[in-house]
Amino acid sequence: MQNTAKQYKDVIEVCRSLFAKKMEDYGSAWRILRLPSLTDQIFIKAQRIRQLQENQTRKVDEDEKSEFIGIINYSIIALIQLELGVVDQPDITVKEALALYDKHSALTKKLMENKNHDYGEAWREMRVSSLTDLILQKLLRVKQIEDNKGKTLVSEGIDANYQDMINYAVFAIIHINEFENKTIKK
Repeated sequence: MQNTAKQYKDVIEVCRSLFAKKMEDYGSAWRILRLPSLTDQIFIKAQRIRQLQENQTRKVDEDEKSEFIGIINYSIIALIQLELGVVDQPDITVKEALALYDKHSALTKKLMENKNHDYGEAWREMRVSSLTDLILQKLLRVKQIEDNKGKTLVSEGIDANYQDMINYAVFAIIHINEFENKTIKK
């Protein structure tokens, strides 16, 4: 589990760094996005990953890892939007956005640690393609909850689904990094 904690931290640091740079470039323009728009953005990224996994030919020079990073960052943005609500104009500074990013990534990491304790790091035996499918499944669940105006009868809420997507995407990046490290060592 200690290795997982370090690997998880390393992935989140890469994602946070990109988020911070985009905040410097664009400000908090994302604050105007409604949850269904964020869900659709994540869906596009997950579908792209699935296509990359199934197709041999690529016409755009982006890889799975960059798309998983996008899923992580958009999911954290969605969690922030759930907390703060949607606004008509950008309204938070880089410092405020990064504090919220850190808060939600820490809560999501804690969830991962709790689940890893209970499940015994079963994700380590999973394929990246299975993690992609689980993200897509979570997205379909979120879309249904959004269509139901946020109401559920017995299911977890939207926030838990976004957190699960973050964790699945982190696990996928860890797997990709481990594969790349093995390939480099050969």
